[in-house]
Amino acid sequence: MKRMVWPMVVPAIALALAVALAYPLVLTTPFQQRLGALVLLYAIGASAWNIVGGYAGQISVGHAVFFGCGAYGALASYQHLGLPPIAGLPIGVAVSVLIAAIIGVPTLRLSGHYFSMATIAVAELVRLVVSDTEWLGGAQGLSGPPVPRTVLDLSFISAVPYYYLFLAVLAAVLAVTWQMERSRIGFYLRAIRDSERAARSLGVAAPRYKLCAFMLSAALTAVAGALYAVMFGFIDPESGLGILISVKMLIMAALGGAGLLFGPLVGAAILVPLEEISNNLLGGNGAGLTFVVYGAIIVVIARFQPGGILGPITVLLRRHQAPQRAASPPVGA
Repeated sequence: MKRMVWPMVVPAIALALAVALAYPLVLTTPFQQRLGALVLLYAIGASAWNIVGGYAGQISVGHAVFFGCGAYGALASYQHLGLPPIAGLPIGVAVSVLIAAIIGVPTLRLSGHYFSMATIAVAELVRLVVSDTEWLGGAQGLSGPPVPRTVLDLSFISAVPYYYLFLAVLAAVLAVTWQMERSRIGFYLRAIRDSERAARSLGVAAPRYKLCAFMLSAALTAVAGALYAVMFGFIDPESGLGILISVKMLIMAALGGAGLLFGPLVGAAILVPLEEISNNLLGGNGAGLTFVVYGAIIVVIARFQPGGILGPITVLLRRHQAPQRAASPPVGA
């Protein structure tokens, strides 16, 4: 079956990669280049969320904790150690994995909306603690280098360098996800998502694999947060730990197709331009509109297309494969 799918999929992936590489060279206005960089940045975060929310079916609404860990780790390393912000990436990743391990053991025992509510509570608690922590800037937040000191500061006037940096990181995240999808843990996670009780009855150690997925997702989300801090040079409790960050990741993955490799990228390519264009057109008056749009998207997806935009395409591919598979001679015939 894989041999029949790849002749159709590989050209599409190659075309998408060519378009991605050419994007900032063809669309040359600062707004368009910045928009492309933001799409890739949020696609990284949504792809990270997709590992635990899409493949494992554990709908976390508290991933802003890990995003904020990456962002604060980057800028705290500059503020307190004088290092380039990107040097704080390992710190943010380590803290995120540690938090995921600590909160994952009790919360992953919950299911459905109970797990979602628990992750929201943890995220809000962390946001309040950070808001009252002077070492992390309190409610004022932290800033990066005001002027570039070395190339390691990754402080650029143009969005093009950020675009290609984010594209490389997104490719790495998708490669990790693809490898996980094809491995034993990927099959176990999908089995747990479909029916955890059935998976347990077949000997799958569901708590262990859910925790592994949660920790991997947390680490990759922290990478997205660190890249956000490097690009914007500023982070505060609302922009780094606010619930809207978690909701964005969830909706982007669900809109494109949760549990599908390219679903988060498709969702980000639709949602980020929609948000940026509405903000530019409406200015400050459009801030509340974002929540309305997100709520409407959730309702539409839940009612009409639970599989996301790529869901029907995946179904069509499987139907196309079925006659070919039936017509193929058996092995050894």
